[in-house]
Order: sequence, then C-alpha cells, then structure tokens
Amino acid sequence: MSSSEPASNPVPTPEPVTFDVDDLDADEDVLIDFYQQVGDTNMLLSLAEHHTANGVHGYFVLFDQAVTFGHPGTAAYRAVHLRRDLEQRTFAFEHAVLPLPALAQSWLIHRGCRPDAITLHPDLGPPAADEATRALEQRLAGDGDHYAMGYSYTRDDPEDMVTIVVLRALDAHVPSPFRVVVEEVDTDAWTRTLREGGFPSVGEALQWGEDRLAGAAGPLPPVGRPTVSTRPAVVPTLPPERGPGRLF
Repeated sequence: MSSSEPASNPVPTPEPVTFDVDDLDADEDVLIDFYQQVGDTNMLLSLAEHHTANGVHGYFVLFDQAVTFGHPGTAAYRAVHLRRDLEQRTFAFEHAVLPLPALAQSWLIHRGCRPDAITLHPDLGPPAADEATRALEQRLAGDGDHYAMGYSYTRDDPEDMVTIVVLRALDAHVPSPFRVVVEEVDTDAWTRTLREGGFPSVGEALQWGEDRLAGAAGPLPPVGRPTVSTRPAVVPTLPPERGPGRLF
C-alpha cells in the first residue's frame, strides 16, 4: 500500500465471550437473568478481561456489536463483574452499559479489579492518536467514580464517528462541575482522539453536545475556567426524553 493511501481499518474476527457460568446453574433464575441482561454472547467482543486466581471474580470490558442495529445513540460498551460461588454452583453479577471503554474500566476498578489487569487489547479498536488522549483515558479510568454520567450519544457513522458524554462532578465545589468528553474516530487514519471541556451548568454542556452533533459547535471550553453565560442558572437535572444514556 502506498503512503498516500488511507490506513486500513482492521476488524478482528469476533469470538463469543466465555463467562464460565453455565455450570453454575444451581439458581437457574440467576443464570437466565444474567443472559437476558448482559446480552447475546455472540455479539459481545471482549476488549479486556481479568479473572482472579481463585476463579471467584471475573471482570469484563465488552463491545456490544448489536448496537449498530439498535436505537441511534446507544452506548456500545458493557462492564460486567461476576462473583462465582464454585461450591454452591451459583454466581452473582453486576453490569453497566457505558459509552467509553475508560468508563467501563473505571466501573470495574472501583469494584475491586486491579487497574493493571484490565488493560484494553491493543489490536481491538483504533489506537489513541496522541498523548493527550492516553492521559485523559487514564484519568477517566482512575477517577471515573468522581462523576455521575448524565447523557451520552454514540454516532456510528464513518463520516463522523463520535461519542459525546456529559458528566457531573460529585463534588459540586470543583471548577467546571459539568464536563463534556468527546471521542472522535478518524476512520481514514484509524485513530481516536479524546478531549474534555468544562461547563458551569448542565444546560450549557448539553447544548454544546447538541451543537456538536449538528456540526455547529465551537471549541470545547477549558476545564476550570468559567465560561461567560447569559443564561440563567440551570438545576442539575436533565430534561425528560433527552436521548440515550440519561442517568442524572
């Protein structure tokens, strides 16, 4: 391939995720509930997983390929934590649907997974385009529990592949208590960039996200520097029926 041609977009052949719970069927209702909630294993691609040496705990970062055919804007990643009781032949589980792998990693880390054990597979998905992306992903993975996720929208369009996430700081006294995190994928270079902006109100954060999806957004304002606003203060709750991913 000549240097002028765009980089290839490698898509690995997906293999079904193995949760190792089929034999833990002493409580059949739990087993049925697990597969109903977590989804079709044939459509789940494992980006990272870790199992404790005793086999009790299993941690997974998964990409749900089925979202391509689902509701527009739906978050594509799943974090799953299993707690197996091998003697009783049953298990318990928690799971979350999240818009970014770093947030899935954070969710698992704050449920007992070692940070160095849940690193993403380097050959699955586009690599980070720059150090700023890597640094922000690392911070989100470590500090994700400092925020509540309020809204997300994932656009799976090769012409504009973007994920927008609005977060609210749990500490209301921090600068820029509302954050917008934007991941953009360059489908020609097959790289991803992640950037963050800070807003004093949820309304302004959501408006920036809507403007970005419409192609009319300005630069993200820096975190920690108050933006000039003529709008009245907004109560930190989202309006109803805003779209996929609403958790505030």
